[in-house]
Amino acid sequence: MGTIWNAITIGLCLYFCAQSGLFGVELPLLDTLLFSSVVSAVDPVAVLAVFEEIHVNEVLYILVFGESLLNDAVTVVLYHMFEGYTEMGAENILSVDYFAGIASFFVISVGGTLMGIIWGFAAAFVSRFTHHVKIIEPIFVFVMAYLSYLSAEMFHLSGIMALTFCGITMKNYVEENITETSATTLKYAMKMLANSSESVIFLFLGVCTVTDTHDWNTMFVVLTIVFALVFRALGVVIFTSIANRFRLHKLTGIEQFIMSYGGLRGAVAFALILVVNEHIIPTKKMMVTTIIAIVYFTVFLQGMTIGPLVKILKVPRANKYEMSMNERIHSRLMDHIMAGIEDISGMMIGNYKIRDK
Repeated sequence: MGTIWNAITIGLCLYFCAQSGLFGVELPLLDTLLFSSVVSAVDPVAVLAVFEEIHVNEVLYILVFGESLLNDAVTVVLYHMFEGYTEMGAENILSVDYFAGIASFFVISVGGTLMGIIWGFAAAFVSRFTHHVKIIEPIFVFVMAYLSYLSAEMFHLSGIMALTFCGITMKNYVEENITETSATTLKYAMKMLANSSESVIFLFLGVCTVTDTHDWNTMFVVLTIVFALVFRALGVVIFTSIANRFRLHKLTGIEQFIMSYGGLRGAVAFALILVVNEHIIPTKKMMVTTIIAIVYFTVFLQGMTIGPLVKILKVPRANKYEMSMNERIHSRLMDHIMAGIEDISGMMIGNYKIRDK
């Protein structure tokens, strides 16, 4: 909801500013909406790195991490929807096309989600029988996850949604089935691949900054940054006030501020704007320059100051507690004793039987 809010509000404001002649170039509504859907792609990699380092409370970490998982997928779906509209041309769009676009947004998102969950369960089922081939267990998990992405793309659904929810499903079930060494291998291989991919995109961003010919429009850059900051803050306040009515843990003003301040733009926004067709959108170079500027602004200014802000505002920390050796032995002992009592007393289906199953 926050991503859709940002895309529509930023796009409309930029369109009205363009109509007043502030930018000195013509920007149709569909072009600004396509651009705003790209700008809405928040990339909280730096924020999560800071959160891990200073151990903020779990609720805030999960909220920011959950947003980073889902908003990229929503952004890509929105981007493809507006890209389809711009290719058709505003004059050729009928009223039924708007309903078709909204319907396709939900079909692509929900379809991708279901595809991911199906492949996640398939991987969970098959991983119960891979103990005798420990060496290929990690490769097998990678392949099943990639198949969820390919299957979704094959049916023109959201591949990122499929991959995200396949990962969520696998986390709950596959990790319990595979051996500890395979789980460790997977964890560090994934981290290495993720960090390498992020580094490559930011290196590419640096190369593009130096080598590309840029179309700098000061008003467009400044207003995009201002609208991105203002509407993200408004969106966080509006949606958290609604969510707080149903939440057990009410989000405080400080947590809302950290969520809105953590709206860094990064890899996804930059990657999407590069694939825009310049023949359809003549102002592509101006948009690429603006995205590079907003990435530098948010990553360097906000990314470097969020750590000190978290400490100054005294955001609640997580209570890290690890069981001692004695506690682990006794909890394991109690598990075995209870399972034994269930067997002796003839309880075919007790709590421990269900849990082990």
